[in-house]
Amino acid sequence: MAEPTATDLIAALRGAVVRYPAPAHAIGPIDLNIAPGEIVALVGASGAGKSTALRLLAGLEPPSSGQAIVASGRTGLVFQSPTLMPWADALTNVALPLNLAGLDRAQVRERAQTSLAAVGLGDRATAMPHELSGGMAMRVSLARALVTQPDLLLLDEPFAALDSITRRGLVEDLHRLWSERRFAVVFVTHDVEEAVYFADRVVILDARDGRPCADLPSPGALPRAAGWRLDPAYRRRVEAVADALAASMPASIRVAP
Repeated sequence: MAEPTATDLIAALRGAVVRYPAPAHAIGPIDLNIAPGEIVALVGASGAGKSTALRLLAGLEPPSSGQAIVASGRTGLVFQSPTLMPWADALTNVALPLNLAGLDRAQVRERAQTSLAAVGLGDRATAMPHELSGGMAMRVSLARALVTQPDLLLLDEPFAALDSITRRGLVEDLHRLWSERRFAVVFVTHDVEEAVYFADRVVILDARDGRPCADLPSPGALPRAAGWRLDPAYRRRVEAVADALAASMPASIRVAP
């Protein structure tokens, strides 16, 4: 099969290597293709390079060698913590990218309000960050990433500090927003079940050097049908990803069941 060209992809890493000063080890080379509209989960042990791969795709860090390609369009990024401006209300936080882009004030307000409503916080526009729960703050961060109408959304473990019910609700919201807009998503997570549920495919990064060592498609259509977590095909894929993740780790860092 021919290698996809840049015009076929929304983003790609081609032999990307990141070298760090000793004693840290190099990450890569990483080869990763992201097609328009697909959802890809990156899974791996701590230090495997998941966040590094995301920074390369976001253009926040250049590779030491190889290429990081964002073919076209806008990119939104959500970090593990909401990173909201504590002195500004929710609407002002969401509006930040549009204000930086110099858009008309009325247009900025309308689009920011629409983006807040899309994540279920249309009535919290004047709320300050300290008045928001952890899940609400993450929704504001997500609204800020989506307000530019990105073609690629990068998520760096955004739900790690949230309880399981809040996490599930946010995943369902993301599926809904994705089904409306069909942006591509790259999602970093440690949670194997979450990765299989949320993504079209799960890419496992080797703990030794961050190279993709397995690329497993998730069964079933997105967004998921009600009760899909009980589907035997889902459970089988979770176990397959868990096995591949365990195989990606040196014996010294594996945890016995």
